[in-house]
Amino acid sequence: MIDRRGFLAAVTAALALSRALAVAQSNRPKARVAYLTAGTLEREKTWLAALRQGLRDLGYVEGEGIVLDARFANGSSSRLTSLAEELVRLKLDVLVAGGDAAALAAKNATQTIPIVMVTVADPVGIGLVPNLARPGGNITGLSDLHADLVSKRLEMLKQMSPAATRVAVLLNPSNPAHPIQLRAIEEAGRAMGLAITPLEAKQLDDFERVFASVKGERVGGIMVLGDRFLGTNSRKIADLIARNRLPAVFTQRSWVEDGGLMSYGANFPDVYRRAAPYVDKILKGAKPADLPIEQPTRFDLVVNMKTARALGLTVPPALLARADEIIG
Repeated sequence: MIDRRGFLAAVTAALALSRALAVAQSNRPKARVAYLTAGTLEREKTWLAALRQGLRDLGYVEGEGIVLDARFANGSSSRLTSLAEELVRLKLDVLVAGGDAAALAAKNATQTIPIVMVTVADPVGIGLVPNLARPGGNITGLSDLHADLVSKRLEMLKQMSPAATRVAVLLNPSNPAHPIQLRAIEEAGRAMGLAITPLEAKQLDDFERVFASVKGERVGGIMVLGDRFLGTNSRKIADLIARNRLPAVFTQRSWVEDGGLMSYGANFPDVYRRAAPYVDKILKGAKPADLPIEQPTRFDLVVNMKTARALGLTVPPALLARADEIIG
């Protein structure tokens, strides 16, 4: 027979211990992580969701063991400095920076808080880190290899528009990676017999002007470089490209969803998911300086057949065979 008083005392003690553990758990400091980008929530919600899923897969529960804040500059790179400084004042455990401009703003704001960069085209070329294998300092993360993909995009555009002798390149002169990519495009263009016309736009009023400037130049296609400001204005850009009836190649499938002809680039949701293990390792004590910068493992080619038909283009069978997704 179990002594009733002893049983009740044991139950009471167990409940008290349970409550004490619950209180201790609730009072335990939560890991504070933030995300900074020059883009918009609408444009990046799928990518941010992939980061959150990656953290959940590693056992993190938002609001319990971890807090994730996000700041969006909504296409205005000039706002990044104040947003980065605001986040640094929160005494973060990790700052995740999306894109070149955000990563540079984060670097300028702190040399102590660990920074995990994502979708940065050329982290060495723009001065974020000295090398990919041992980045040093407080920055690590993932490159999206845009600088190495530009010649492939140009090649695909030439396949789509074989009669083209001149290609325009829409870029943001405020993006530190764009001059590097433009040089790579010009070099690839010379090898393909293509002249390259840069179109610089860093504010909304620039778009109409730069597209008007190419009307007499017999441009046979256009490349749009990856950039948060350009991405924020994707519908405006897509409309101008359509009005000028230009075959175009982009960096991300979202442009093709907006009516662009095709995109080829790293799979961003996959890249953002792969950022979560960096956050996890740093929260567990790893130093960013010792974590090699990774490169993409998945690249997607997306083709919009409706746009191709509207432009009177025949998509080469070889290009269709390579496509990961066909829209329309």
